[in-house]
Amino acid sequence: MTVATLYIIATPIGNLEDITYRAVRILGEVDLIAAEDTRHSLKLLNHFGISKPLTSYFDHNQQFKGERILNALRRGKTVALISDAGTPCISDPGFQLVRDAVAENIPVVPLPGACAAVAALAASGLPTDNFTFAGFPPSRQGKRRTFLSDKNALQGTLVLYEAPHRLLETLSDIREVLGERQVIVARELTKIYEEFIRGTASEVIAAVSQSIVRGEVVILIAPGKITHHESEPLENVLRRLMDAGTLSIKDIAKQAAIISGVSRSDAYAEALKLKNSED
Repeated sequence: MTVATLYIIATPIGNLEDITYRAVRILGEVDLIAAEDTRHSLKLLNHFGISKPLTSYFDHNQQFKGERILNALRRGKTVALISDAGTPCISDPGFQLVRDAVAENIPVVPLPGACAAVAALAASGLPTDNFTFAGFPPSRQGKRRTFLSDKNALQGTLVLYEAPHRLLETLSDIREVLGERQVIVARELTKIYEEFIRGTASEVIAAVSQSIVRGEVVILIAPGKITHHESEPLENVLRRLMDAGTLSIKDIAKQAAIISGVSRSDAYAEALKLKNSED
């Protein structure tokens, strides 16, 4: 290993046996390891007898540390990027560093491995031929509902991450915005208390309400049954969505535009007109 290279290395999301032989070898050979949390990663490295220089690289220092890591690469050093768990750059820091390395023609080599979203999807029983990974929803309800509404017309399985303390709120918004779809909550993946909670949105909410959820969570949502009413007048579509009473005027206009094939601005203007007439 003599050529400056940035290695993107997936690490276990729980079970330490889920690291690859290649990952252990490369981590033991590089000149520098950039870790999201050096204290957390040190436990992993110690477990495999790896002793290498460590530097932190996380959301709040990535601009400053990214330049230092690039300087090391420019000097011909080899660097491994790891996150606390799973694959770097997937809802974890790393995108900017990879982008800058590519811009300078520095080789970037991925070492595949654990990824919570893919592991949960594979065991979900939901369609896997077409899926969208959308990361963490916004923490504020209004923005979260808009975020979910924007995903309403997707044809494949929707995969999200969520923090345990926001799980119930997010599930409630999923039911309100996307309806009673099949939902799966996957938690503690690869760990002792690994669990998959399956059912309709209401059934999963009821099950989650009975327990204390710990650890990061993957939420999987089955595709919706979207019917395109090409010949249905825009007014009829708007009234149908407004009668449901679960979406804002802005979100109603978005969905009506998708269903009826008109522009979003025209749908919004018509929605406001109907709302004002009813008021």
